[in-house]
Amino acid sequence: MTYDTHTKVHPAASGDALPEERTEITPSTQIMSGAEILLRSLEAEGVKIIFGHPGGAVIKVYDEMHRIKPEFQHILVRHEQGGTHAAEGYAKATGKVGTVLVTSGPGATNTVTGIADAYMDSVPIVVFTGQVPTALIGNDAFQECDAIGITRSITKHSYLVRDVNDLARTVKEAYHIAQTGRPGPVLVDLPKDVLLAEAPFQYPKTVNMRGYTMLDPVLPEKLHRAAQMIGESKRPLFYVGGGAISRNASQHLTDLARYTRIPVTTTLHGLGAFPEDDDLSLRMLGMHGTWWANQAVQHCDLLIAVGARFDDRVTGKLDSWAPHAKVIHIEIDQSCISKNIFADCAILGDVQDVLESLKSLVQPIDTTEWLEEIEAWRQECPLQYSNDGKLHAQGVIEQLRDQTDGDAVVITDVGQHQMWSAQYFRFLHPRTHITSGGLGTMGFGMPAAMGAAFGMREIGSSRPVICISGDGGFVMNAQEMSVAAAHKLPLKLAVINNRFLGMVRQWQELFHRERYSHTDLSDTNPDFVKLAEAHHCVGLRATTPEEAQSIIEEAWKINDRPVLMEFQVAKEEMVFPMVPAGAATGDMITDRITPNSFV
Repeated sequence: MTYDTHTKVHPAASGDALPEERTEITPSTQIMSGAEILLRSLEAEGVKIIFGHPGGAVIKVYDEMHRIKPEFQHILVRHEQGGTHAAEGYAKATGKVGTVLVTSGPGATNTVTGIADAYMDSVPIVVFTGQVPTALIGNDAFQECDAIGITRSITKHSYLVRDVNDLARTVKEAYHIAQTGRPGPVLVDLPKDVLLAEAPFQYPKTVNMRGYTMLDPVLPEKLHRAAQMIGESKRPLFYVGGGAISRNASQHLTDLARYTRIPVTTTLHGLGAFPEDDDLSLRMLGMHGTWWANQAVQHCDLLIAVGARFDDRVTGKLDSWAPHAKVIHIEIDQSCISKNIFADCAILGDVQDVLESLKSLVQPIDTTEWLEEIEAWRQECPLQYSNDGKLHAQGVIEQLRDQTDGDAVVITDVGQHQMWSAQYFRFLHPRTHITSGGLGTMGFGMPAAMGAAFGMREIGSSRPVICISGDGGFVMNAQEMSVAAAHKLPLKLAVINNRFLGMVRQWQELFHRERYSHTDLSDTNPDFVKLAEAHHCVGLRATTPEEAQSIIEEAWKINDRPVLMEFQVAKEEMVFPMVPAGAATGDMITDRITPNSFV
């Protein structure tokens, strides 16, 4: 597609207002600056929202943005890390590619944590970073940094654009790479002189990249072998990761599990891939998974891994994990096959296609005895917390779930509240649970929730967006509240305030002889209600279960700005069950134990 530009003058909005100039686009070849080529390429790619922050190296882009007024919306974030997490939240909630635009030097380095987070969690984002002019690269120029070198190990691919004639093609390739195969972040570094240079704009319709090809069709013999293994199993188990959600395979998984009567357990990122109100759902497995899910892993004879990578927080001690099981591994990334756990049958392919093909090859299995055994484990050690009348984080999460009937997009930060949310909210739909898993990034929650809310608005979804955060993580990117308020996003921000870095405190109590070193936040925490008000949001506080219910109901009446709900809970609460680091999954702690017994 090519474009020509002309100016359209709009009628003045009032007698005193100046007419607005807007550049419209029509098909035809036109010479443009690199900055305008970038903007027109984003339009042609169908980008609707960009999270960005201007600076010297990209000032030409922002100047052109003001002049031509592109079709996408630019969201001015308060910090580049917040912008990158917002792009992640947008991508996870919508399934589209998130977009970030920042300047050189500190603008680029501030995105590194978000890029690493997206890489670990397979989130498709494209990050455009400004760069000093090509002639100055390597000369330690003002606000220069090697963005490509810094992010080489945490991007799926990266580009340094040296010729304005390559810019449109590079943008096309960047979005293609980000969202195909195993999704991930792509970085495009833009020298200032490339943005100032001029060239004809022609946006390619297709991508032809040597060495980057899609997977071949799955071999029929692989599918038949998997079907035979399923048919011969007595205690099969689906182990489902985030790949099932990113490849839009949730319904295919649900259909196959219900048809075969095979129970399903999910990872943290797999929550929502299978409805947790289904009798076949064992909910989350792993370090803070349910007792019955982990017992099922330890006793199953066939483990069907779907879009999962056998992370250490799932497996614990590798040589003791799923000791009786043969493994079928369905995965799109070949590097994950047999990396941690040997796959007896490895199926390299798109999860959706593989599950659909398998359904036509398998028959229902009599899993009655197996499901009864799992139910006995469920009754043996259910999820529970104290009923002492005090305000507990688990109870707050249940109240939030009841308020929404579980139909909400929930974004969590990292820490104890993250695990309690996974345990107690009960997720029913894909793309309704968003968190930082692989990198475990505190400060992720608030900006990611903002990005998700923009995404929900874009696709016309009425699902409420709830951010559940701890007091420690929330303040790390609290500045983005002002952005959410400026755009009237009806975010519900739940701050679980125990006045501690709770998860670190838990480890200090259990494994470090109760030496609470630098985890007490009592002296440095802000007044969260005043903090919310300072950012043009509503602030509410609760200290009892009754007050919690009251402020939740009040928060749901406010839909023209974010509402922060502070829940002051007991600082001593711990997340159970728990598999200690390095221990076997069968060695779960289900209650407080003698400190240091697992050191």
